[in-house]
Amino acid sequence: MPAQKYVDKYTLKTLSMEPIGIPPNNSHQHLMHECDAIDSVVPNLNPINDRKNENTTVTATQWMTVGILCFVNLINYMDRYTIAGILTKIQSYFKLGDDEGGLLQTAFVLSYMLFAPFFGYLGDRYSRRYIMAFGVFLWSLTTLIGSFMKNYYWFLTFRTLVGIGEASYSTIAPTIISDLFIDDMRSKMLSLFYFAIPVGSGLGYIIGAETAELAGSWQWGLRVTPVLGAVAVLLVLFILDDPVRGSVEGVTVHRPTTWMQDILSLLKNKSFMLSTGGFTCVAFVTGALAWWGPHYILLGLHLQPGNENDQLTSVSFKFGLIAMFAGLIGVPLGSILATRLRPNLPRIDPILCAVGLLTSAPLIFAAIVVSKTNTTVTYVLIFFGELALNLNWAIVADILLYVVPPPRRSTAEAFQILVSHALGDAGSPYLIGVLSEVFKRSLSGTPTLIALYSISTTTLTEADVTPELQFKSFQYALFTTCFVEVLGGFFFLLTTLYITEDRAKAEVDVAVLLQA
Repeated sequence: MPAQKYVDKYTLKTLSMEPIGIPPNNSHQHLMHECDAIDSVVPNLNPINDRKNENTTVTATQWMTVGILCFVNLINYMDRYTIAGILTKIQSYFKLGDDEGGLLQTAFVLSYMLFAPFFGYLGDRYSRRYIMAFGVFLWSLTTLIGSFMKNYYWFLTFRTLVGIGEASYSTIAPTIISDLFIDDMRSKMLSLFYFAIPVGSGLGYIIGAETAELAGSWQWGLRVTPVLGAVAVLLVLFILDDPVRGSVEGVTVHRPTTWMQDILSLLKNKSFMLSTGGFTCVAFVTGALAWWGPHYILLGLHLQPGNENDQLTSVSFKFGLIAMFAGLIGVPLGSILATRLRPNLPRIDPILCAVGLLTSAPLIFAAIVVSKTNTTVTYVLIFFGELALNLNWAIVADILLYVVPPPRRSTAEAFQILVSHALGDAGSPYLIGVLSEVFKRSLSGTPTLIALYSISTTTLTEADVTPELQFKSFQYALFTTCFVEVLGGFFFLLTTLYITEDRAKAEVDVAVLLQA
């Protein structure tokens, strides 16, 4: 919605601001508002409308930049979920329990989220091209080195370092798209960028499992993405276009606000905080299903007559295909629905996110229940459950970018990464593994409190852990994802109460920058 509509309501009465359309303020006296302490340059009298008109076409340079960002995001998530496709082999190699297997992903996500604020701070202030190139180089190198480790704790250490590298890229890349496009074109490009997440995750299962199978060693499954990462570093350094922050909205930022000012502003932004809460639930469910999904389906297969000898490689391949196609359809579908409905329904973005989660919850629940008896139906239910879940990715990113003004977007991305991973997929793989171990002991006759204590002090023998017990314990643990999806839908429904007002305020902030 145009910024002009909201200037009188939110700004003129309190700031005595000159209305848009009159000659700009050339006195170098800075107006103070939500983006105080920011210098800006006004390129023309009505830059917002002019930029919207210019943004209807995409230049070759912009296509090249978006293509590079999508490629790096693709291999980013390929690398992240390659281990999930060969997890059983890794557990056998290092002799790991479910909790230690889940810790591999949790350690990675912990470092990823903890370093996100640091790279968000840098991303609002320094060259985004060099920061991203460093990050891709670091995670490619540490992935490669980790594949040669023969000790579990060294392997865990290098998986942790991978998270640092990925934090630098994921925090900054969406803000480059936000500085190249605006409105519907931005939404479309974000959907292209974020559809690489489920597709890359699916390719991670497939490439990890198939490469390990062909090479006869799970270590080779981790050596594909580092080669692609080396190509990505060169593309980022020498071809990627890093636009001026805020340029597409007509704002040229010279001096950003302090980090504390940025954080306080984000904490007051209800739409941003509530949508971050909803996205945290998406991250929790995605992390748990992506990490343990193939493993759980394999447990169900082994309980079906004639399928006792099925291997994780086959399941990972099918699960990866499902994740890919669910992403190929779900991510752009969410973006298309949002852009088409938004002109008449300004609150549609969080509504679509809520619908996606609340639709996914019963589908995932049913898939968890029937996996013991019918694997085909399980795959179908997972496909539609993940398709509904994937409606969120591009829409949540778009919400962030239009309720947060340009000088704070990298910090906002970093904050959202920190919260969503701290309370989401940083803990969900490990939590599911721990719950599985607790349920194993509880279902085998150990009282629940003693079972929780004994997980770190005793190990059940193979005779104790029957295939039925192992399947049932994982089933109970995975049911938690359905509850979290419902909680996420509730967060997005609350977001609808504030989304139009917060978007208007962000547009006023841009208008203030244009008038300064």
